[in-house]
Amino acid sequence: MRTYNILFLCTLLSVILIAGCNEGKNNEEDQKRVDGKLLIDLSGEWKFSLGDSFNWKLKDFNDTNWETIIVPSSWENQGFHGYDGFAWYRKEFFLNDDFSQENIYLILGFVDDVDMTFLNGELIGLSGGFTPNYNTAYNAFRKYKIPNNLLKKGKNLIAVRVFDQELEGGIMSGDIGIYSFNDEINPDISLEGIWKFKVGDDKIRSDVNYDDSDWDSLFVPAHWDMQGYKNYDGFAWYRKTFRVGKNLIGVKLILLLGKVDDIDQTFINGVQIGSTGLWDFEKVPQEFNTRNEWEQTRIYSIPDGILNFDGENVISVRVYDGLRDGGIYQGPVGIVTQKKFREFNSR
Repeated sequence: MRTYNILFLCTLLSVILIAGCNEGKNNEEDQKRVDGKLLIDLSGEWKFSLGDSFNWKLKDFNDTNWETIIVPSSWENQGFHGYDGFAWYRKEFFLNDDFSQENIYLILGFVDDVDMTFLNGELIGLSGGFTPNYNTAYNAFRKYKIPNNLLKKGKNLIAVRVFDQELEGGIMSGDIGIYSFNDEINPDISLEGIWKFKVGDDKIRSDVNYDDSDWDSLFVPAHWDMQGYKNYDGFAWYRKTFRVGKNLIGVKLILLLGKVDDIDQTFINGVQIGSTGLWDFEKVPQEFNTRNEWEQTRIYSIPDGILNFDGENVISVRVYDGLRDGGIYQGPVGIVTQKKFREFNSR
């Protein structure tokens, strides 16, 4: 068993599940991760195979000849002692009800060391860095947003790609299942998932036609330190394309960017729509680390006339991290109507 640090042990004893041992940056929201309503219990038997193939994420892949193991538990405890490397889990389940209007998350608990998680063939979660840019995320709590309408009536399939570097590996612990979190607003357009990412700084990166094809891919929301950029402090940019339905033409919209560590400037289609922190400087001031912007939830109004309803839109986020973990680390991240936002917060 891996040796945990003192903070993490104290957290486990307090039954507080946290996304990482981020000293000085724990927050009360982390204590609510499993306070949602359990819709589907996914603990128990899963299909399992050593090795690695992206065909194994597919909903209709034939896994009848795979092993069966119990989740949550390390694979070392189930006949695979000493194995380090890639392995996949698959779990089929059926739905009789429509959950498309619910605010749905998959809880995978703690996975040792790195995972990519798919629902019906679509990537919904990523924690850690795979080889050759390996970075363990064994102490990151997996809570992955399920986009609206991805869960289907009838057959559904979860596939989890895992890489373990050393010691025990697999889906280790937690209340594994699909949960509804109705105490958290459900965006009309979810922006959680894979974003393009690049360290450094160049303001041209906000341009709608900027070429980000050679950028890395990171999962949002999650600290970049958990995804191959451990201990990186400084400037970085995120970019993501999205579409807006014509049913939202003329509707007042709000961008929910969650929490960003530490400060941000946010653009849609090249237009700055929001900013948090001190950006009126040539160099970061010495008092920067005392302002605690990383605790602030980003809520930015989207101005009229900047969205494209006939094609793609681009959101770009310039981030500066001055200490410890960095990046867009906590959701919800998405676009919501002003009416829905007000009604939710007036309950």
